[in-house]
Amino acid sequence: MAETAANTRTTDWRAWQESWDRQQEWYMPDREERFRVMLDMVEAFVGSTPRVLDLACGTGSITDRLLSRFPGATSVGVDLDPALLAIARGTFEGDERVRFVTADLKDPRWTEALPYDSYDAVLTATALHWLHSEPLATLYGQVAGLVRDGGVFMNADHMIDQTTPRINAAERGLRHARMDAVKAGGAVDWAEWWGLAAADPVLAGPTAERFEIYGEHADGDMPSVSWHAEALRGGGFGEARAVWCSPSDAVVLAVR
Repeated sequence: MAETAANTRTTDWRAWQESWDRQQEWYMPDREERFRVMLDMVEAFVGSTPRVLDLACGTGSITDRLLSRFPGATSVGVDLDPALLAIARGTFEGDERVRFVTADLKDPRWTEALPYDSYDAVLTATALHWLHSEPLATLYGQVAGLVRDGGVFMNADHMIDQTTPRINAAERGLRHARMDAVKAGGAVDWAEWWGLAAADPVLAGPTAERFEIYGEHADGDMPSVSWHAEALRGGGFGEARAVWCSPSDAVVLAVR
């Protein structure tokens, strides 16, 4: 039986992975520094061969850096986005250290889809800000049940202190001015990147499905670092605080 045209289509998954990174760096030029600190803390607490849950993994950016730094690590990525998961699966195809799971983190039973009951570290970046505070606090309690004793959870994301409006406005103004300058030099933003994905013969279908699930973009509450730390302790972690921050972003570490 002859193969269909759809079956013979190919795409450069590594190129899509890298283009996603460039698009994200336009919003967060210190993104790699966040990843470095995150992996430093993984090594400090659980060593260099951890079992990691890459939560809301997207294209697998965390997994990519995890395995580059710790070749003996293993990673399970979980997400709902069919387009980003297609890139992740294509990028890591054949790598036995990596698995990907399709699951909705708002489904109370999402953990049942995971291949393991316990992880040394659960890591997430620039993903959970689309959840509002109440479901995010619920998620933190579920994550606490997945982290082994002595293990860690880290969330690197937008965390805004609403008690400092003048500081927030000044920082935002400078950040957006710099983003505009980079955009003038040819940087691709979120909407443009998704337009490119929709035009790719392999990603067009998953991209259309993705927008049926999420719409254009969903923004949650983006609460402060102190809120995250308190919610994590309330969810079952023994300690929680920021281990890295910029004026608008932070990495919050919680220890089980």
